[in-house]
Amino acid sequence: MRTITLIIIHCSATREGQSFDFEQCRCDHINHRRFQDIGYHFYITRDGDIHRGRPLEKPGAHCRNHNSHSVGICYEGGLDACGYPKDTRTLLQRGSLLALIRELKLLFPTVLVVGHHDLNPQKPCPCFNAVAEYADIH
Repeated sequence: MRTITLIIIHCSATREGQSFDFEQCRCDHINHRRFQDIGYHFYITRDGDIHRGRPLEKPGAHCRNHNSHSVGICYEGGLDACGYPKDTRTLLQRGSLLALIRELKLLFPTVLVVGHHDLNPQKPCPCFNAVAEYADIH
């Protein structure tokens, strides 16, 4: 198993009222970004379903210079109807994301939870403060 030091939270940069499901994201990563597979390890759709992407044993393709030692989780959403950054997580997504982070913290107890923007400040992703929101999870 890889050494995991970070859980990096992302959003799909999808507008409110639009859909970008797991298969759409996977196809986009393969066909347009030329990745071997979806770049994330997990993808959470608006209905709260957690979709498994890349196996945890394999590095993701979601955050340059951090893929080798991180787990990437993306939620569907992240933009308001006009295309501006906004925390659009549904209650179901919030619950699923919290449960998934807790599960991953059991596997990797010392891991830090961060947002993509914490490692790449030019990006607003995931459009909420993941460090503050998940600081107390043990």
